[in-house]
Amino acid sequence: MGCSPRFAAPGLLMAAVLLVACGPERVVYRGGPILTMDGESRVVEALGIEGQRIAAVGSETDVYTWAGDRSRIVDLGGRALLPGFIDAHGHFPGAGVFAVVADLNSPPIGGVENMAQLVERLRERAADTDSGDWILGMGYDDTLLAEGRHPTRADLDLVSTEHPIAIIHISGHLGSVNSRALEELGIGAGTPDPEGGIIRRTPGGSVPNGVLEETALDPIQARLTDPSLWDALSMLREAVRRYLEAGVTTAQSGYADAGQLEALRWASLLGQVPLRLVVWPSMDVADDMLSGDFSIESHDDEWFRVGAVKLVADGSIQGYTGYLSRPYHVPPGDDPEYRGYPRILRDDLIERVARYHAAGFQLAIHGNGDASIEDILDAIEGAQAKQPRADARPILIHAQMARPDQLDRMKALSVIPSFFSLHTYYWGDRHMDLFMGPVRAARMSPARSALARGIRFTIHCDAPVVPMEPLRLVWSAVNRRSASGRSIGAGERIAPMQALRAVTIDAAFQHFEEDYKGSLEPGKLADLVILSKSPLEDPAHIDEIRVLETIVGGETVYRREETP
Repeated sequence: MGCSPRFAAPGLLMAAVLLVACGPERVVYRGGPILTMDGESRVVEALGIEGQRIAAVGSETDVYTWAGDRSRIVDLGGRALLPGFIDAHGHFPGAGVFAVVADLNSPPIGGVENMAQLVERLRERAADTDSGDWILGMGYDDTLLAEGRHPTRADLDLVSTEHPIAIIHISGHLGSVNSRALEELGIGAGTPDPEGGIIRRTPGGSVPNGVLEETALDPIQARLTDPSLWDALSMLREAVRRYLEAGVTTAQSGYADAGQLEALRWASLLGQVPLRLVVWPSMDVADDMLSGDFSIESHDDEWFRVGAVKLVADGSIQGYTGYLSRPYHVPPGDDPEYRGYPRILRDDLIERVARYHAAGFQLAIHGNGDASIEDILDAIEGAQAKQPRADARPILIHAQMARPDQLDRMKALSVIPSFFSLHTYYWGDRHMDLFMGPVRAARMSPARSALARGIRFTIHCDAPVVPMEPLRLVWSAVNRRSASGRSIGAGERIAPMQALRAVTIDAAFQHFEEDYKGSLEPGKLADLVILSKSPLEDPAHIDEIRVLETIVGGETVYRREETP
């Protein structure tokens, strides 16, 4: 741990005394492949760190010369050393949400396979909940339930009519509530659909059936993001555990409101988050920042940074709310021309992007369907034409159904696509057969096509939509196989080193942090992960590699306990 550990020191004064007394410890790692992710993607023999920084990288001879006699040697024993994984997009601490809500995931994530099991999970939660208190659940997938549909108010009324109940679809873009919840939310037959959302109704009628899409779900999302203090701490601790066990050293929180921003800043300041945070404010927060009604300062940019402003232009392909230029392969209802819809209308999107861009904000815009991607690119192009900015690094989150011509535009506009490459594993089968059809599904998350154009891109897990699994994410980008083993667009596969760069140095670049993290180079932060073996050895089984140790700023914050 060295002389002044950040998260276990007996007070700042004692830490300072220890630091003066013995100085920062020098540590040399050797005896296994060290993947640097530097400009040449070198694999070297040894690495030396001093305190929180990397000091030497190269051959054992060179690093030992730097180290001298005052150093500790760590023999990797054939294990691999890499930069710590950087979350390009997620919703920290959302990965800890299942510590406080019902887990309704279906295989391969969870065990809910039909409506009866979903109802039973919620009944178990209701049995431990005071009458009148809300019951929340998350992770159900209508396409994986035996009934092949969303739970409705009638299904959830079987759980309880005394509790308001709300459950969130695995995409995070839809949900279902019971009759009591509809009453508390003030949603009835005369309630109009909100802009950018839909209140689903009973067939041929005006009565809400309990299913809410996109902005209609906002009141429920607000409950999830404003938990009690105890629930917030439980979520935070569970999320930290999952991220560190996965080798993540920088977490990302996308679309945070003012309360979340302040809470995460304080959690970091008080040492409750032993990894680095990049937090993206929502549009409302951005508006308040521009008007002067809200401001936030970082105590230390290396630990907590306010990053890009997040906009959500459309919804989810697997929720049928992604906005496409051509109809869905198998439409969700009776309209064969159904293409989804924008969450932010085109003119509003163009105005907002221009305003935030002119104010100097980096932009991160969610877009799944190609019609939404077109609107996003038009907005970015218009903003740059009005107010040219060098190196603005706009991010197109997911970019799932990006067409070749749109990739060309991304290259011209210096847009960074961040692909949700785990779609090919978790939803690849349904994209082929249900949502997109085989032709469009084969080019979803087109990383190889982006690489061919010289586009710098990242890949992400979008936790808690799916678990925080950087190694499965890398495996998915390399192999593009579904959970059933089907190949999902072999032409878009990329090499292991390219996928690893997308979760390390390229993710750091996306966050404007490439000068001090993301690769193993002298002067950069000693954020490291030790793996059971190198991901370059056996590309077909990268997902089976284990994280053995996670190191942040030279300190071990997670070590896997080896079983006999």
